[in-house]
Amino acid sequence: MMFKKILIANRGEIACRVIRACRDLGIQTVAVYSDADKAALHVRMADEAFHIGPSPSSESYLRHDKILQVAKESGADAIHPGYGFLSENAEFVREVTAAGIKFIGPPPEAMEGMGGKISARKIAIEAGVPVVPGTTTPLKSYDEARETAASFGYPVMLKASAGGGGKGMRLVSEESELRSALETAQSEAAASFGDDAVYIEKAIVRPRHIEIQVFSDSHGNHLHLGERECSIQRRHQKVIEEAPSPIDSAELRERMGGCAVMVAKAVNYEGAGTVEFLVSDVDRAFYFLEMNTRLQVEHPVTELVTGIDLVREQIYVAAGRKLSFTQEDVVLRGHAIECRVYAEDADAGFLPSPGKITRLRLPQGPGVRDDGGIYEGAEVSIYYDPMISKFAVYGRDRAEAIDRMRRALLEYEVNGIKTTLPFFREVMDDEVFIRGDLDTGFIKAFMERRKAVEPDRETLDAVIIAAVLHSQARRPQTTVNAEQRQTSRWAAAGRAAQVKGI
Repeated sequence: MMFKKILIANRGEIACRVIRACRDLGIQTVAVYSDADKAALHVRMADEAFHIGPSPSSESYLRHDKILQVAKESGADAIHPGYGFLSENAEFVREVTAAGIKFIGPPPEAMEGMGGKISARKIAIEAGVPVVPGTTTPLKSYDEARETAASFGYPVMLKASAGGGGKGMRLVSEESELRSALETAQSEAAASFGDDAVYIEKAIVRPRHIEIQVFSDSHGNHLHLGERECSIQRRHQKVIEEAPSPIDSAELRERMGGCAVMVAKAVNYEGAGTVEFLVSDVDRAFYFLEMNTRLQVEHPVTELVTGIDLVREQIYVAAGRKLSFTQEDVVLRGHAIECRVYAEDADAGFLPSPGKITRLRLPQGPGVRDDGGIYEGAEVSIYYDPMISKFAVYGRDRAEAIDRMRRALLEYEVNGIKTTLPFFREVMDDEVFIRGDLDTGFIKAFMERRKAVEPDRETLDAVIIAAVLHSQARRPQTTVNAEQRQTSRWAAAGRAAQVKGI
């Protein structure tokens, strides 16, 4: 039996993504929105939309009671949580189930088992999956932290047991940094998750962050859909992802995939999930990091290389169907790269840049996909995550995917706010990125390389002025139409890029 109406308990681009999957299946959709989102794209796209409160998420998108009330009023027979907000809230899942509504996601017991990093480590260890050496209980004191760090050897990583997104996480390189780092991590964890529990683990030098997409149904089928390379991060949050990883070893993929499936089986998982690993760039040893019991932001790259619609499959599994594919059916073809387009200024430390989008021009052409939640004239709010789009491309191999992303990023225009588009354009030309020599410190090293080759301000101004004067002197005095003006803009952009590289 398929659902007739699904409420999407989320906003922005992921709400739009789920709405499109529902339309493919002929399922009606219900959107919810806050004051800040009354004119949002997901509200315009859904069949029905209900206001659920003021702009702060704590008063709207995180309100269990309001979302359940809308589900009942609208007659929705299922709720899709997207990611973030209530997507990994076991209490909410139980409330939804008690109301006779289907939650499109894993059971609450799986969420709870994997929701705390310490409990997740215990489960992984019991399942025989390698983990980074570390504690399996929260640190009780500074003295315990000091003794544990000394036994592992520096550097070590302090991590909040609850939550994610880099909150409550601190790298400690030597003992003199430990006390302040521990206090800061505990304080941040308490503020972000209401739980100041912190544990400690050995820090892996120059690690790659690689994750495995898993999928399970209620009939005991568990499988994986290959890996995603997620090493390019700022503030421990990913900004560029690709599939497969540039290290692309079939043998490593099968070993990691097998371990990810073992974790899914250990918690009787159902639906889409992601098991994350740190992989040593030295010896390719891998270690369990955590499991995200939901759909991931970067799921489009897996969809592009496998041809499997993960959101559609989520809905099928929640409706009680078996997975529509087997492990043997999963074949990775070609290469996909995704850039998370944020309303942020990369040159200012990736600070948010809210505001009104005055112009939007989306790339087109073969192998180009934009999962966006904005439109020209839309407002990027201060209240929510500043990601405005998941922009992905597909190529027959990694080189073609990079070429396609490079071209498409030049076509992508967003005016009125600052975005990470200029940053992505530079990364696509970076020799280290092109070689696939990636680790979680990539952005810091990239910014240092970039700064080292930048000319001083006076030299740059002089070169730009000379280039403009030279161009004007050679330009014929004819009427210039709109298309020619656009071509001139691209030429100017090319000259500026050349100047920047001197």
